[in-house]
Amino acid sequence: MKERLALAGKVENMVTRRNPLFDTATTLGKILGFLGVSAICGVLVAGLLVPAAAVSGSAASGSIQFFDTLPAELQVNPPSQATTILAADGSQIASIYSENRTRVTLDQMSPFIKDAVVAVEDSRFYEHGGIDATGIMRAIVSTARGQKQGASTITQQYVNNVINESLVSQDKAADVKLNGVNKGVGDKLREMKLAIALEKKFSKQQILEGYLNIVFFNKDAYGIEAASKLFFSVSAKDLTLPQAALLAGVVNSPSYYDPIANPDHAKQRRDLVLGLMLDQGKIKKADYDAAIATPVTTKVTKPRQGCAYAATAPYFCDYVLHLLYNNPAYGATQDERVNRISRGGLTIQTTLDAKAQSVAQAQVDATTGDNPDKWGSTIVSVQPGNGKIVSMAQNTVWLPAAGKFDQTQNFNVDVVDAQGNDLNGLGGFQPGSTMKPFTFAEWLNEGKSMNTTINAAVRTYRPGFPWRNTCPTPTNGFYDGSVPGSFDLQNSEAGYYHPMTVLYGLMNSINTATFASAAQLDLCGIQKIVDAVGIHGGTPARDQSGAITDPNPKVSMTTLGNLLGSTQTAPLTMASAMATFSNNGKYCEPIAITSVTDQTGAKLPAQSPNCRDAVTPEVAHGVVYAMQEVLNQGSGSLIRPRISTKTTFPIAAKTGTNDSNGSTWVVGYTSGLATASWFGDPLGGQTRFGRNITVNGKFYPGIDGYMIAGPQFSNYMSQIAPAYGTNPFPAPPSNLLDLPGYRTSTPNNNNSQNTQPNTQPSSNGNGNGNGNGNGNKNG
Repeated sequence: MKERLALAGKVENMVTRRNPLFDTATTLGKILGFLGVSAICGVLVAGLLVPAAAVSGSAASGSIQFFDTLPAELQVNPPSQATTILAADGSQIASIYSENRTRVTLDQMSPFIKDAVVAVEDSRFYEHGGIDATGIMRAIVSTARGQKQGASTITQQYVNNVINESLVSQDKAADVKLNGVNKGVGDKLREMKLAIALEKKFSKQQILEGYLNIVFFNKDAYGIEAASKLFFSVSAKDLTLPQAALLAGVVNSPSYYDPIANPDHAKQRRDLVLGLMLDQGKIKKADYDAAIATPVTTKVTKPRQGCAYAATAPYFCDYVLHLLYNNPAYGATQDERVNRISRGGLTIQTTLDAKAQSVAQAQVDATTGDNPDKWGSTIVSVQPGNGKIVSMAQNTVWLPAAGKFDQTQNFNVDVVDAQGNDLNGLGGFQPGSTMKPFTFAEWLNEGKSMNTTINAAVRTYRPGFPWRNTCPTPTNGFYDGSVPGSFDLQNSEAGYYHPMTVLYGLMNSINTATFASAAQLDLCGIQKIVDAVGIHGGTPARDQSGAITDPNPKVSMTTLGNLLGSTQTAPLTMASAMATFSNNGKYCEPIAITSVTDQTGAKLPAQSPNCRDAVTPEVAHGVVYAMQEVLNQGSGSLIRPRISTKTTFPIAAKTGTNDSNGSTWVVGYTSGLATASWFGDPLGGQTRFGRNITVNGKFYPGIDGYMIAGPQFSNYMSQIAPAYGTNPFPAPPSNLLDLPGYRTSTPNNNNSQNTQPNTQPSSNGNGNGNGNGNGNKNG
């Protein structure tokens, strides 16, 4: 299609071989034949041959009346332009386009290119009214002699390009008309009529500017600005005389006169253009001599379009595009939305912090090193007070490269935000024990003290156990080693089956403590908190036909395995959920796009902070207190971030590991930044065990959250969090901080309490062998 567009409006200008059979009789016959066709069409009449008459409307012949009935409407829309995605500081992330074009004004173009194009394409451009009678007669005679010569003015060429560009933008490329290919006499008449109408509406300067911005130079360069950068790595305003003359010559036949592929052809054409400029008084003889003596040299800058070639954050770039592709405000169908974005010359300002992204990318790359086994690592950060995404990195490359883990799927986001309607998206990972703070939050929400002692020795929750659940969704699952196919609940280490405070259970990520807490709570209350903080499954629910019925399905907290994180959830979801506690209980949806403007400067729909109350400030402060203790003296004590060896700052976090050790996490926050750090198996069904593996030269019998995801989190937050604020967190109310032993309670469990470690495999989450719960103390 691009090659067809390259020919649009140009075939009439292409040089052909002289007819060796030329003679007077043949010439006369051809002239008479041409005149006969023209007479039939009513085109060779005074109004056409004398543009001034056509423009003024003074002609009165029947042929002119016919000509005036042709449509004069030509909607001159801005041509397709590249869309630019920017980081928060204005630096470019990527360029997206169907046609590489950057529109510039006439005063942003070198005067040489304006003079050169007029000299070679339409020397009487400033004299005619849209069509050139002299040029038409010259073309008739030349054609009769066997030398095809075009008569199209710059205005006509502009009309032809505008029409074809409009057809392509409407996905009607098959209707494009090309001179000498599928353009008939009627098409030429319409083109002429529109050219005359265009000259009535626009100035010569406006027409020349439009032409130079739309014309095709190369499959990688539409318009003079893109061509200047492609061939010479300069802006159009900086083109020298030899460079401008060369580009003006390329327009006639972009392939034949390509200075990269055919420098000799390009030089011949350039020198012809320079000679015309001299003859027409546009340059002096000394300038001509110097330009002719200049060799044809190029300094090529190949454009790199698309998120695959993003200067930074290719996966964040892809996420931004999918947000727009999925937004009906950008078109009724996805094809319309894609077309608008790839051709609309939009400027998309995002929330990405380029410095934070650089640190995040360096950290995930360093985590796995060469990574022949293709383990995944990710970091994603948001601001708690507004939901702005600060960074989004993963340890893969978009395009295949030797020794690299190449992957086009975004590990950090939901399927619909990474793969559209593709059924093969990852949809996140099992969050493991990073889900435990939400059960803890409901404990506080029901007015219970975090220092209440519970019996974490209980491991059996039989079928029919009297869970409290006021939700309409029934409670699902059990843990009972006496039932075939099920197991008793277990921790990763044997020494934690004993009474302990709820706070101690969360600090050390004890599975039995979480269940002992949940046994005294309304599971529906946990559900409401999880829903309020935006946690949902990363894979959309679909009907039998594959159509999405719910892009953000709930994570059912009345399915017991989900108390320990058995449903795949995206890292971005977890970071945003945890940010709620840092933000005094207000949840803010993650946002990536702060503004979108089109090529006219008009604003288009973007994202703005969307926050809501999720938990009370008192509950939020209590959860923050407990999650600080995770890093102070709990499962994350080895990974507390520091500014230096002696300086720390207020920070809270929770570790997480799933049953197979194939999904490990640390999710935490300061007052100004929340981050999810993940390491694990990103392949296929995510079935690999994270045990007896070597990562970055180090052997691990089994991966827990604090081992790899933990240092990754700590190193990143140490460098980035201080810039976003590390203010002290508010203290929780005293009623949530009763002294240990002030009140005690035990779950209402009629089963015998087994305090011995179970030798069965770790719990599967729902107790019947079908779930994916978490059996790791640190997870």
